[in-house]
Amino acid sequence: MSIFEMYDNRPRKAWLYALTSLIVVGLIVWSAEGIEFNGITNKGTEVAYGMVYGLLHPDTSMLFSLSKEAVPYLLFQTIAIAILGTVFGAILAIPVSFLASENIVGRPIAFVVRAIILLIRTIPSLVWALVWIRVTGPGAFCGVVTQSICSIGMISKMYITAIEDLNTGILESLDAAGCNTFEKIRVGVLPQLYANFISTTIYRFDINIKDASTLGIAGAGGIGAALIQAINSRRWSIVGAFLVGLMVLVMIIEFFSTRIRRKLATGE
Repeated sequence: MSIFEMYDNRPRKAWLYALTSLIVVGLIVWSAEGIEFNGITNKGTEVAYGMVYGLLHPDTSMLFSLSKEAVPYLLFQTIAIAILGTVFGAILAIPVSFLASENIVGRPIAFVVRAIILLIRTIPSLVWALVWIRVTGPGAFCGVVTQSICSIGMISKMYITAIEDLNTGILESLDAAGCNTFEKIRVGVLPQLYANFISTTIYRFDINIKDASTLGIAGAGGIGAALIQAINSRRWSIVGAFLVGLMVLVMIIEFFSTRIRRKLATGE
């Protein structure tokens, strides 16, 4: 068959493309009707100007002070919350993800566990913080608990994909060689999973750093509480110092996490 004949016999999907475009346009129009723009508030331009001014003129005394109200201490607290929340969440996600994998426990048990994971992922982290703050009280411990719960939801989903993609042929070979369960896990399972697990955990830590700064708004520790207080009191130079510290922190962590994930994925 010639190229021209193949071109003439190509699938005719113009109607499908037209229908898809019509649906997308309809969704956009429908969504736009549900959003009302009431203009900028009287002090909106003042707030916007204050934010820009604060970023350009940060309070350097807050950036280099070692007090508990300054940027370095609050950033270290934010990092500590993210580290503990990620580690606890990653560890707890391991048994949860195995219980949610159909090739490990079967479909009925996996369905129930996956429903629990979906419930965890459905509730936003800020709502979890508002719930747990009633249990633990305000402070960094609430942030750790919140991030641990939220990390389980996201990390488990990624772990499940890795577990269900296991090469079972290796396990069958080890079983034929007379290996016990522990040896099969150590030699046949963990080498296939550890790179994916570590990469997922690092990625979640990157997310938790950003979340830890916003959870402070709900009183869960970190730099978020001090940031929202500075915004409410319109101390824009202090706001700028907090934002500069956060941007530097996120860029540093993004740089190292990207390099580590690339090393795990490619070995380079």
